[in-house]
Amino acid sequence: MKIRVVKTASQAKAVQVVRYQNNKRIVLQHIGSAHTTEALSDLVVLAEEWIKDYTRQLSIFPDENPNRLLHLNHSTFIGIKYHFFHKQIRAIQDVLKLDGLPALLNDLVTIRIFEPASKLRSLELLEQFFGICHSRKTYYKIAPDCINLKKTVEQKVANFAAVHYKFNFDILFYDVTTLYFETFEEDELRKNGFSKDNKSQQPQILIALMVSKEGFPIAYEIFTGNTFEGHTIIPVIKDFIEKNGVKEFTVVADAAMISSENVQQLTQNNINYIVGARLGNIPTALLDTIDKNIIREDGKSIRIKTDNGYLVCSYSSIRYRKDKYEMEKQIEKAKQVIAKPSKSKKIKFTHTKGQEIELNEVLIEKTQKLLGVKGYYTNLEESVADNKTIIERYHELYKIEQAFRISKNDLQTRPIFHFKEQPIRLHILICFMALVVSKHIELKTGISIRKFIDESKKIVDGEILNHITQKIVTVKAQPTQKIMELIAKLELPH
Repeated sequence: MKIRVVKTASQAKAVQVVRYQNNKRIVLQHIGSAHTTEALSDLVVLAEEWIKDYTRQLSIFPDENPNRLLHLNHSTFIGIKYHFFHKQIRAIQDVLKLDGLPALLNDLVTIRIFEPASKLRSLELLEQFFGICHSRKTYYKIAPDCINLKKTVEQKVANFAAVHYKFNFDILFYDVTTLYFETFEEDELRKNGFSKDNKSQQPQILIALMVSKEGFPIAYEIFTGNTFEGHTIIPVIKDFIEKNGVKEFTVVADAAMISSENVQQLTQNNINYIVGARLGNIPTALLDTIDKNIIREDGKSIRIKTDNGYLVCSYSSIRYRKDKYEMEKQIEKAKQVIAKPSKSKKIKFTHTKGQEIELNEVLIEKTQKLLGVKGYYTNLEESVADNKTIIERYHELYKIEQAFRISKNDLQTRPIFHFKEQPIRLHILICFMALVVSKHIELKTGISIRKFIDESKKIVDGEILNHITQKIVTVKAQPTQKIMELIAKLELPH
């Protein structure tokens, strides 16, 4: 196989790759024509590359680039890939020790962060954005086994949190949310219930999530959609303690989780708790005690022993102004309803006396006593955690709400389009793993996962088809200084 250079009728020089067989010349490939010495040299290089590719001959020079020259007339731009983003996410998954899980599962987590979509659409997007090919057959084959990886994933995540966030199982923040389905048909798992997405007519599931004090996800559980959220905390926390061999433990949760039964079970299982108190439902005697003892100055608090543990109450002038504004607005609405009675729903601060609607003066007086006051129940002694610590710990509960927002908005956990229990559980597992990676990025870089993705999308690899060699050449973009600073904060291994 040789390179042949011949003159053409236009006085140009044509470059061909030829072979001689039985004293006959066979033209294998016409590379192109050149009118200058420089252009001729380029065509000869292309001819050499074509021969190497055609013969599959390896070069004795290891650093030699098989596509060191691209002839624009013989090349086509075919698209871009986001290899940089995929590489960084996989590096995080390696640090999380999730690299031992099926590659397809980790890739579905990556695309869930990058471009949330259905599972089958995700397979297409993996090829489109990252050049990674997984077949539907592979997905259907491994999906049933992946569902059983929940316990393994949670254990790896907890171990990671212990190393990177000093999580020692001493305190955990707990909350629940609902995820609705794009259907109106119920089954054993999908049930109609109180919806936090205002989708009460559509079946849903209840998701319980536990996070560390930094807001890093630790574990989750799935319940039927009609489960009362107050009934979820005991089984979830007990299971978590048993799985991890925890000896001393404090759970922080909102007011919906507190009940006499829950308090009793938490105490019986030696579980410490800090939960919000619904002061509007407390007995009159307790309300009078709070009213008489609390000092209405910012930062002041009191502690009262009750059947549900210690009730810690604090006062805030900012909360006072907010509560007072809301109360006056609702009283004004109540007066309008009294002046012009209608069959509309019951308004706060009203009650019925005979056939007439009146202002509920007792409720107004009770509300006035609680203006600016917020309550928290705990079983922790003041020598272990003073009032200030109790209040600070409870206010950190907003971090779990942030996690839910990331899950629902950035990862688009809902609405759910699956109809069978196994795909639903796999979907939640993938979303949990994606939330773990996303939250780690946010905590380390100090920016939102959306901003991190936007910055990563600036690093694209162009793909060009070399028609001479029929090979795809990847032209890599130089990472920006900003993204490299963010990557440095993640402390990923090289």
